[in-house]
Amino acid sequence: MRLAAATTTDASSLPLPHEPVAPDQVVAGSPTTGHAVLDEIAGDASAGDASVGDASVGEAIAGEAASGRTVGVWEMSVGAMRDVEADEIFVVLAGDATVAFEQPALDPIELRPGSVVRLTAGMQTTWTVRETLRKIYIAP
Repeated sequence: MRLAAATTTDASSLPLPHEPVAPDQVVAGSPTTGHAVLDEIAGDASAGDASVGDASVGEAIAGEAASGRTVGVWEMSVGAMRDVEADEIFVVLAGDATVAFEQPALDPIELRPGSVVRLTAGMQTTWTVRETLRKIYIAP
C-alpha cells in the first residue's frame, strides 16, 4: 500500500488479518497480532507494499524500515505477550493495555486512545491487552 497525496486512510477501520503470537512469546491467553505498512518515507521508491501479519512487530518493523521511515498500523488482541522492540514512536488509536518494561527495568505504562509512546530498539517488554489495541507507528 502506498498513501496517495492529499487523500485520507482510515487507520481505525483498516482490515488487519491476524496471526497467532508465537508460543514462546505468549504470557497469557491466546493473543494475535496483525499489521500493515501504510507507507515508507524518504526510502526506496519501490517500497510501500502492504505487509501483514507476524507476531513480533519489532522484527517486522526492523525488516521493513531498512531504507527509510516506515509508517504502519499494528494491532494486538486481548492477551499478553513478550516482545523485543524496534525503534519507534506510536500513537494509540483504540484499546486498553499495559506495557511493562523488563529491560531496561522501567515503570509500566498504561495505553489508551491518544497515548503517544517512544520505544527504543532492544527494549524487552510485556504487553497486556485488556481491549484490542490498535496503534499507528513510525519507525526509522
